[in-house]
Amino acid sequence: MREIGVNTWVWTSPLTDAGVADLLHRIADMGFDAVELPLENAGDLDAAVVTDVLAETGLTPCVVGAMAPGRDLVDADCVAATQDYLRACIDFAAGVGARSVCGPFYAATGRVWRMDAAQRQAAYDDLRTHLAPVVDHAVAQGVRLGVEPLNRYETSLVNTVDQALTALEPLLGEGLGLALDSYHLNIEERSSADAIRAAGEHLAHVQVCGSDRGAPGGDQTDWPAFVAALDEVGYDGPLVIESFTADNASIATAASIWRPLAPTQDELARDGLSFLRSLA
Repeated sequence: MREIGVNTWVWTSPLTDAGVADLLHRIADMGFDAVELPLENAGDLDAAVVTDVLAETGLTPCVVGAMAPGRDLVDADCVAATQDYLRACIDFAAGVGARSVCGPFYAATGRVWRMDAAQRQAAYDDLRTHLAPVVDHAVAQGVRLGVEPLNRYETSLVNTVDQALTALEPLLGEGLGLALDSYHLNIEERSSADAIRAAGEHLAHVQVCGSDRGAPGGDQTDWPAFVAALDEVGYDGPLVIESFTADNASIATAASIWRPLAPTQDELARDGLSFLRSLA
């Protein structure tokens, strides 16, 4: 059976050493197999501390990064600091035994701008140039980066799987793949299942939630077709619920969470877990 995980953003942001033990034990007690650990800033989490908690809970770790304002691989003023941040994410992932580090690793989330075809191509050229040394570092650490397309309201650079493949094609392989999120696929793709098939062997990680950003299940997503496409391309990684709490001002604003998505965050997690188990 495919592992089912949950991102700690369902409950809190940022995740730090101070709260990681209690939250991961809570997640394990709910019956999850995996946990998605956001490293919002280098130093928020110590790999040794997290490794001990993972050993106690038996959870499989996944790592995600956050492209906050000022993190950008196509803005020359931000490139060096962004590369340093991504290397820190990779080092943390290697330290806790995670096989991937995923996120929209190209531009700051929320930064949108108009581009003609030539400008888009130039942006993709810059992205490849500036991402390449980070991919090399990932390979050296035995970790794979997963670049995530986002919806049109959060970026104008990489919205679809086809755009991601075009932008990243020369770098795709051992150290670089795609991370797909059912929420963004629902907005940008004509068919989420076809988008998964297009990603194919390059699919490194999968995040899921309802079409309203709440728990998967009972929403408009064609989940049987979604999972069938994952099986078709041979994806054997976890399905990780990524949702957010409306109670944290910074993350709720960044993710446009303007209302509670469930009566409680625990209920959101449990309902999503129960539904995903039923798909297996």
